[in-house]
Amino acid sequence: MISQNSTIGFIGLGAMGQLMARRLLNSGFKLVAYDHTSQKTAALVAKGAVAAPSIRQLARKSEVIISCLPNDEAVLSVYQGPEGVIACANPGTIVIEMSTVSPDTSRLLHRMGIERGIEVLDVAISGSTPAAESGTVTLLGGGDAKVFEACQPIFSAIAKQYFLMGPSGSGTAMKLVVNALLGVNMQAIAEAVAFGEKAGLDRDLLLNVLSKTAVISPAHQNKLLRAEHDDYSPQFPLRLMNKDFKLILEKASEVGAPMPLTAAALQVNAARNAVNGDEDFSSVISEMERLARVHDDAQPASLISRVKSAAAR
Repeated sequence: MISQNSTIGFIGLGAMGQLMARRLLNSGFKLVAYDHTSQKTAALVAKGAVAAPSIRQLARKSEVIISCLPNDEAVLSVYQGPEGVIACANPGTIVIEMSTVSPDTSRLLHRMGIERGIEVLDVAISGSTPAAESGTVTLLGGGDAKVFEACQPIFSAIAKQYFLMGPSGSGTAMKLVVNALLGVNMQAIAEAVAFGEKAGLDRDLLLNVLSKTAVISPAHQNKLLRAEHDDYSPQFPLRLMNKDFKLILEKASEVGAPMPLTAAALQVNAARNAVNGDEDFSSVISEMERLARVHDDAQPASLISRVKSAAAR
């Protein structure tokens, strides 16, 4: 069983990783940290962590290794090769890989780990930066049940709840399911908001009242309230949702699952991402409002008449 005397190596100190690493430190765990940006590591050292000069050094010193990285390429670069985690970690090490990646990447890491006597779990995070800061994220795991159970002290320090979804790759697969709903529902909300405004509703009142209705999930309520002030500062950046949509559609194509709504949502997401991918993914509200204005300016009267005529029939 993992205890607070276990040394945890943490790789990837971005917005989510930094917050979870701090929670581990505040819970009393010993932490060795690595990020390619030294300033991010220094911020954790000030909180009590030890900085690792390389992935090799971190892997050698750690009984448990956690990584939280932006994409599949970053994950593979950290784990593969003679200086990577798999080659350098001691047999018996537990890896908790928390990035949102393809389930195929998760299964590859698991197979690589088994060859070296290393247990690799894919434990994806559902929740944005405020939830990571407060420790209320949900964790979605894939891998060996006994190893997952042994990691519960770590999970309890960073999450409100955690679930083992099945064998390797199941955690990242479930994360893609969750993010498909998160992104598609955000697109539906953006369309409804733009429609409501064009139908003559006051924007602030529309957003406020809509956020209080049963059709809006807790994950989207705050997005509507922030949109009242055109606040699209990133809690979950648009570029990451864009990346996740692509992962979802790639896997859907592979397994033969039709996802027309997700494909349509990606188009709007990608258009906004080209403007500013560092905005929150809820900025598709602003994009749909912009498209509604453009549509209004460019729409020929004859086409409007045809649409009204068709609706009347």
